[in-house]
Amino acid sequence: MTTLDDLDTPALVMDRAKVAANAARLKAHLATLGVPLRLHVKTAKCAEVATLVLGGEQAPITVSTLREAEQFFEAGYRDILYAVGFERHKLARAQALATRGARLTLLVDSVEAAQGISGFPVLIEIDTDGHRAGVKPGDDAQLRAIAQALERADCTAAGVLTHAGGSYNSASTAEIEAIAEQERAGAVAAAQALRHAGFAAPTVSIGSTPTAHFARDLAGATEVRAGVFVFFDLVMAGIDVCRQEDLALSVLATVIGHRADKGWILVDAGWMAMSRDRGTARQRVDQGYGVVCDLDGAPIEDLIVTEANQEHGIVARRGGGSPPNLPVGARLRILPNHACATGAQHDRYHVVEGSRELRATWPRFGGW
Repeated sequence: MTTLDDLDTPALVMDRAKVAANAARLKAHLATLGVPLRLHVKTAKCAEVATLVLGGEQAPITVSTLREAEQFFEAGYRDILYAVGFERHKLARAQALATRGARLTLLVDSVEAAQGISGFPVLIEIDTDGHRAGVKPGDDAQLRAIAQALERADCTAAGVLTHAGGSYNSASTAEIEAIAEQERAGAVAAAQALRHAGFAAPTVSIGSTPTAHFARDLAGATEVRAGVFVFFDLVMAGIDVCRQEDLALSVLATVIGHRADKGWILVDAGWMAMSRDRGTARQRVDQGYGVVCDLDGAPIEDLIVTEANQEHGIVARRGGGSPPNLPVGARLRILPNHACATGAQHDRYHVVEGSRELRATWPRFGGW
């Protein structure tokens, strides 16, 4: 029997039971609201994880790269939404997928971008919270101009899409609920404006992990996109979308040294293993580069990765003080700030299920 003690480090560990529980929780909530999940696969980048989350159903998915679209098409997924603003230099790859049978939907937020596409269903991105890209709700003239440009380019104005990324900065679950309603209302209003202008616009695609969990009304939305919920992370725990014990992803590390004069424990997981994401720095509790746990995944009180070099992680007590006596060779697990960013540093998942026993190794891909 292979266990976590046998692995080389650093290594990415995934708890399959926690993934299944996280998926069941969100799907149950969305079922009460009558709107399906379109899983965003950018977090996992792994067909086996998608199979676990979707119960084996090759349901509609969301991607953020054409590499994801290509890999998941090879795994049998056909209904694929590429939810990043499209530019014409990627058209040949998109067309190659469509020729092979992919039902690929693209995304634009300007007339210029719309003019560079032909032959695809296309969603128009709506900016409902000032987070990033998109047409502002209420700018009906711009919406009509983009939809007209799409039709002239032999595309279908298939509807609208928005992403409530601003929810990641919420201070309370009440604020997330408000952002969820703002997201829904803005997207629905934009779709209605397109319909009044004579475009069918059947799709109203909304979503983020926080708003997906705290939406109370999804009237008018046709699908919800989310991806981080599969693993959750410290940023999500920091805004009360989940508990720390729900986090399904961790980085296995080994103690390689000490600096007693500084209160440091050195581990072999630096930013190349954890990523440079410091998303909790602006939250109520700054978790540094990650929360340090024992080999069974239980957090060690006030122990975090306070600094990270390329291959060295510096573990210390939050606020200073002497760290616990962890000898050279001791194994630890570190909970990440951002599951997507930490996952991107690794090429495989070492799968466990509530124990140290290794149940499987699942490949994880990267690239664009």
